[in-house]
Amino acid sequence: MTRIIAGRAGSLTLVVPDAGTRPTSDRVRESLFGALESADLIQDAGVLDLYAGSGALALEAVSRGAVQADLVEKSPRAAGVADRNARAVGRAVPDATIRVHRTSADAFLRSTTIGFDLVFLDPPYDISDSDIAATLTLLRPRLRAGAAVIIERSSRSPEPVMPPGLTIERSKTYGDTTLWWAFAD
Repeated sequence: MTRIIAGRAGSLTLVVPDAGTRPTSDRVRESLFGALESADLIQDAGVLDLYAGSGALALEAVSRGAVQADLVEKSPRAAGVADRNARAVGRAVPDATIRVHRTSADAFLRSTTIGFDLVFLDPPYDISDSDIAATLTLLRPRLRAGAAVIIERSSRSPEPVMPPGLTIERSKTYGDTTLWWAFAD
């Protein structure tokens, strides 16, 4: 069971796609969001969740004070689940803007003009390191100054390659998952 951990939609149960996604565990999300809140990176943020799956990461951010969230998911089934979850969180946090985009991460980044303060990039583990680097290059112009990018990968994966203007400042491993924290100049 996946749920919103805290905030205005706290304890709301989220639907998870039945196949094809790898939801971030509650333990990892709880640790991540505690760190994000203590760094004051959520309140009033514009959030982007690439490879959104159920949308749990962006929706947790909205519950905790983000004002806008764009969830990007290519899989029609997963995007439908993310949309359902977004509507449920939207009822609990009606002043936030939540949009679900049924497209690939790269296609969204090529077409949007929106700027973001906080980005979650949690691709399937089988996406290549070079594809991740290409997505990060497309993402960089969409980042506001000081924006945080949280990249979730297998702990067996190498550190992601960053484009100019985006620097990894720390990482944390939770079992078979590693989170890299990068910041925009």
